[in-house]
Formats: sequence, C-alpha cells, structure tokens
Amino acid sequence: MTDSNSLRMTRQAAAAPRSPEHKRFYTLIGQIEKARRQLAEWHTQGLVFRQGYSQRMTPLQDKLLAGVSEWVFALGQVLPQRCWTRSERKTLRQLLCADTEELLKIKPTDALRELYDKHSDVDFDTSQREELEVLKEMTEIFTGVDLGDTSGIATEDDLMEHFGEKMAAHRDAQSERRAKQAQRRRKSPAQERREAEAQRVTQSVREIFRKLVSALHPDREPDAQQRAKKNELMQKVNQAYEANDLLTLLEVQLQIEQVSPAQIQNAEPQRVKHYNKVLAEQLGSLKVELKELQFQLEMEFNVELYGNDPKQLGPALDHSVRSLRGELARQQRDLRMLADVGATKQWLKRRRQEMQRADPFDDFF
Repeated sequence: MTDSNSLRMTRQAAAAPRSPEHKRFYTLIGQIEKARRQLAEWHTQGLVFRQGYSQRMTPLQDKLLAGVSEWVFALGQVLPQRCWTRSERKTLRQLLCADTEELLKIKPTDALRELYDKHSDVDFDTSQREELEVLKEMTEIFTGVDLGDTSGIATEDDLMEHFGEKMAAHRDAQSERRAKQAQRRRKSPAQERREAEAQRVTQSVREIFRKLVSALHPDREPDAQQRAKKNELMQKVNQAYEANDLLTLLEVQLQIEQVSPAQIQNAEPQRVKHYNKVLAEQLGSLKVELKELQFQLEMEFNVELYGNDPKQLGPALDHSVRSLRGELARQQRDLRMLADVGATKQWLKRRRQEMQRADPFDDFF
C-alpha cells in the first residue's frame, strides 16, 4: 500500500494540470488540508485553554462571587443609616437589588432571598415572573414565533430552551410548506439541470464508496493482520461517506492503490468537476465548523477571538485573568469605601448619573 498522504504527492506531480477543473481540484485539496490542520489545532489549543481556564479563572470567579455576596450584605447594613438623602437611598436600594437578583440566579440562598424581598418593591418570585413575561413578549414580537403557554417555565434558560424548540418546529413547518409549494410548481429547465447535476455529483461519491467497500470488506481477507487493517479502513470509509468527505475517500483509494495519482491527473474534466463540487462543499463545512468552534469558545468563556490563529487563546486567557483580578481589586476598594460616608456619597452620585443615562425617565417613577 502507498502512503496515505499520496494526494500531496499527486499535487506536486501535477505541475501542469490538464484543465481548469484539475487545477481547482488540487487547489481545493490544499485548502481542505489547511482547514483540517487549523481545526485540529483549534481543538488542541481549545483543550489547553479549557484546562487553563479551570485552573486559573474558576478560583477567581468563586472569589468574585463571594465578594459580591459580601458587598450586598454590606449595602444592607449601611442602608438604614440616616446620613443618606432620599435619592441616595433609592440608588443604594437599586444597586443592592440588582446585584442580589443576579446572585439569586446563580447561587440562591434563603438569606439572599430575604435581603432582596426586604428592599425590593416586589418579592423575588414575582420579579422573575414579570421579567419572564416581558422576555416572552419581546421574543414573540421580534421573532414572530408564538411561544404559547409558558406558565410552567421558571427560568430564563428554560424559556430560551422552549423558544429553541418552538423555533425548530416553526422552521420545520416552513420547510414542509416550501417543499409542498415546490412540488406543485413545475420545475424550470435550470432547476432540472441543477438537480441532474447534483445527482451526478452524488453518484460520483457513491461510486467511489462502492469500490472501496468491495475492496476492503474484512470478511474477504483470510489474513488476520490484514483483516484488522481493512476493518479499520472500512470504519474510516463509512465515516467519510456519511460526512460526504470526498477527500478522505480519495485518499483511501490512493492508499490501497485502487487509483493512482496518474489516473486522477488524467481523469476527464467533467468527472473532476463533479469532485470539485463535493470538495467545495466539504471545504465550506470545515470553515463553518471552525467558526462555530470559535463562537462556542467566545460565548462559553466571554472572550473575543479574531482570525483563524488558535495561538490567541493563550493571550485571551491572560487578558481574562487580568480583568478578573482588576474586578476583584475594585470590589475590595468599594467595600472599604462604604466606611467613608463622603466617598460613598460621591460614588453614589456617579452611579446615579450612569443609571439616569441608561434610563432617562428614572426620576419620573
């Protein structure tokens, strides 16, 4: 058997491709191999990042959470003091309730619930029901999806999961409607040509798959060692066929000498064109998978990633650690500040101004 990297040698041998389709074939192979390497590197670096995040960030996050809890109870202790104006007392109460509400969503305790209910206009359970109702109404307005009865839903995460299910059902219904409309419409010549071309592309991949299955069937191999190798290759072929991974199928063909580099080089341009359609789809899927992996890391760990270089994960983790340490230091400064009434009044004034910019009608309520 030849080296499994024979397609690399094929590209090198193809200094002067027969046709533009052959040239594009080798270009797509190179792009797919590059995307595969990038994806593998992202998975490797992503694993290192997750481990580093757990070791470095999780302890800091636990400290921050404990600090927020200490902060809200400290606010509860200073609130009864008579030194605050009506406006200052209102701001203190708003800040206390906002932070306590977030804590209750993360790690609810009876003491936090009692603190929230004492200083809020409505109790925590009522507040959550009202927030969910507003979120439901806004979701329905912006998406056009009827969420139906949500009385049994208690959290925002549950509501979003319910929305995802409704959205999926909505998309399925739309797809079914479009399919029925398409069946009723007479196909245009261009559509018929596209469907015929898609059928030929599928047939090309299926043809390679059938040849490989016939050559690699383990039951036909009397030698135990060779049978184990064929069984391993057969699993690889099945996975590639299910994923429409033409490149891997061609690589296996070269590996078992079912096809030679010269045969690929001399294949008819029309056949190579069919291959190119599958390879282009495969390349597109790899690029989507790469973007989804980056997006998942961004959302899960609240980091900003740019470009395709996974080496940025290390600096991104360092930045997150520095930011969290800075937040912890600010948190401790604020706690010490509460002992100084004058400093606290100045701080409340700034926070009040920030809150008014965020909600200019706040003073009317």
